[in-house]
Amino acid sequence: MQIKKLLPLAVALAALPALGFAQEVDTTPPNEDIGYIFTTFMFLVTGFLVMWMAAGFTMLEAGLVRQKNTTMQLMKNISLFSIAAVMYYLIGYNLMYPGDGWTITNVLGAFGSASMEPVGLADTETDLTYASVGSDFYFQLMFCATTASIVSGTLAERIKLWPFLIFVVVLTGLIYPIQASWKWGGGFLDANYGFLDFAGSTVVHSVGGWAALAGALILGPRLGKYGKAGAIHPMPGANLPLATLGTFILWMGWFGFNGGSQLYMDTAGNVADISRIFANTNTAAAGGALAALILTKALYGKPDLTMVLNGALAGLVSITAEPLTPGLGMATIIGAIGGVIVVFAVPFLDKLKIDDVVGAIPVHLFAGIWGTIAVVLTNGDASLFGQLISIVIVGVFVFVASAVVWFILKAVMGIRVSEEEEVQGLDIGELGMEAYPEFAKG
Repeated sequence: MQIKKLLPLAVALAALPALGFAQEVDTTPPNEDIGYIFTTFMFLVTGFLVMWMAAGFTMLEAGLVRQKNTTMQLMKNISLFSIAAVMYYLIGYNLMYPGDGWTITNVLGAFGSASMEPVGLADTETDLTYASVGSDFYFQLMFCATTASIVSGTLAERIKLWPFLIFVVVLTGLIYPIQASWKWGGGFLDANYGFLDFAGSTVVHSVGGWAALAGALILGPRLGKYGKAGAIHPMPGANLPLATLGTFILWMGWFGFNGGSQLYMDTAGNVADISRIFANTNTAAAGGALAALILTKALYGKPDLTMVLNGALAGLVSITAEPLTPGLGMATIIGAIGGVIVVFAVPFLDKLKIDDVVGAIPVHLFAGIWGTIAVVLTNGDASLFGQLISIVIVGVFVFVASAVVWFILKAVMGIRVSEEEEVQGLDIGELGMEAYPEFAKG
C-alpha cells in the first residue's frame, strides 16, 4: 500500500527535470572570458607543480651528498628559491618579457619590476584573451628558480654559502632572463633563427648546466675525489631513499613544467595537446631510466641506482624541448638516448676531473643539448642550423657571464670553504647545525 501511494509522487518528481528542460531554453551567449579563466587556472596549477620540483631538487641533493653536508643543501635550496622569487619580481620578469620596451631591440629587455592587475580587475581595460599577469608571472618564476637549483647540486660539499647565494642573485636577476628573452620574449634567437625550445631544454636546463660547469671548473673538485694516476675515489651519498623520493617528485613536477608550457587551455585542441604532452613526458622519463638500468648492468655487472635516477631525469630533460610533436615511441627513444648520455657522461667528467656531486651537468647540460637537437626529428618547423647556433649562442653567453661572476666572487670574498671545514662538513663549518645530530660520529 505504501508503495502504491508513493508511485504518483515519484512519477511527478521524475517528470520535473524534463518539464523544466522543455520550458526553459538557455539563450545565454558563450562566456567570452572562459579561455582567460581556464588558461589562468592552468598556469596556477602547473605553476605549483613546477614549484614542487624545488622540493624534488632539495631531496635529491640531500640524498646524494654525504651526511655531514645535508643541512647545507637544504639551506641553499630554500634560500635560492626565495632569492629567485624576489629577483624575478624586481628585474627578471620584465627583462624576459619586454614587449615593446626593449633596451636593445631583441637583445636586452627593459629594466623594471613586475606589476599585477588591479584587485578584481576593477576600473581596467585588461585584455581577457590570454591569462592573468599574476598567473603568468608565477608560472615563469618557477622556471627561473629551477635554473638555480641545477647549480646547487653540482657545487655541493665545498662551496661557501654566501658567495653561492650572491651568484644566484645574478643568475636569476640577469643571466637567466636575458637569454630567455632571446627565445621566449620574442628576441633574436626566435626572430632570426627560428629557434624552437618548447619548455626549456636549453633555455632552462642547459643554462643551469653551463652555469654549474663554470662554477665547477673555478671551484675545483672535492678533497680526495681524484688521486694520482687518474684514480677516482667514489663519495657515495648518505641517503638513497631520499634521492629516489626527490627523483619521483621531480618526475611529477615535470608534468607542470612541460604541460603548462602549452600556454593555452582555452580550446579542446589545447587540452588534447596537454594530455599528449603529459604522456610523452612520462614515457621519456621511463625510457631514460630503463636505458640507464640496462646499460649499467651491461657495463658494470650490476645496475647503478644513482645512474637510473639520473637516467630518468635525463629523459625528462631530453623531451622538454619538444614534448608535443613526437609519438609515444619516439618520445621513449628520445628519453632513452638521454639516459645513455648520462651513463657515459658521468665517468667522462671524472676523467676530466670535473667534480659534479649529483650529476647535474650530464643530466641538464648534455641531455639538454641532445633534447634541443632532437626537436628536428619530429617538428618540421625546426632547422638543425637554427637549433645548433642557438645552443652555441646561449652556451657561450651563460658560460662566460657565469665564469666572470665566479671569478669576481673568488677574488673578492673567496668561494671555497677551508680544508678543515670541508673535512668536518659544511653543516658544522658554515651553519653550526647537523641534519642528523643523533647519528653524528663521536
